[in-house]
Amino acid sequence: MKEKLAKKNQSVEKVLQIIEILAKSKGYMSLQDISLKLNLPASTILRFLNTLEANNYAHQDEDSLKYGLTIKICQIGELVRFQFSIRDIARPFLKKLSEKCQESSCLAIEDDMTVVYVDVVEGPDKMLRTLQRIGKTAPLHSTGVGKLMLLEYDQDKLDRLVAEKGLHALTAHTITTKDNLILELNKIKLQGYALDDEECEIGAKCIAAPVKDYNGHTVACISVSGPVSRMNPQKTEVIKACILEISQQISQRISGL
Repeated sequence: MKEKLAKKNQSVEKVLQIIEILAKSKGYMSLQDISLKLNLPASTILRFLNTLEANNYAHQDEDSLKYGLTIKICQIGELVRFQFSIRDIARPFLKKLSEKCQESSCLAIEDDMTVVYVDVVEGPDKMLRTLQRIGKTAPLHSTGVGKLMLLEYDQDKLDRLVAEKGLHALTAHTITTKDNLILELNKIKLQGYALDDEECEIGAKCIAAPVKDYNGHTVACISVSGPVSRMNPQKTEVIKACILEISQQISQRISGL
């Protein structure tokens, strides 16, 4: 078993080395040149390149048959850079939000039609939801932050989400049809915030608000989550006002990036 794991790690290491070599080159590289740089058989390099190409990280020029990286590498770099920038800006606001609401708060972005939590501030009682850990992912259709992100989708992209990701039921309250999802999105568009009322996790309620850039596009979302036993209508109204105010403050700061 240890031997098998070691081989897997070596394979990943070689793929990363190929990416680094291609990134440092001034142009496209031939299979032979990459093979010489890594001192590995061309057949082995070709297998790794085929995997990179199949996942749109590398491209082979049809005329020269040489290889280069695609813009997808840059997109990942920009996504990581953006995560750190927005996290640094939003962090003090999340702390203030958690203190005011006495519940946990989080910052989330979208990646590959999925919610990704990039920062979390626990509530006073440390009763943080398991799902909302930094780096964790969640479906768009069953979370407050995710439904806000779906407002940026046109009809074609929404159809692709349904086809590729599905609208799976996480609880008995999850929206599982496209028609009902569209009705929910229209409602959210009018009110400016979104709710997750035990749609992603039984016993938990969440209120989310968008963080927008200077063009008015949602680039991230913040949310406040707590157990349904505490998230009564009165407290929900207080949180709603608070999160809308703070999301606007973060948006104003983000617009200066």
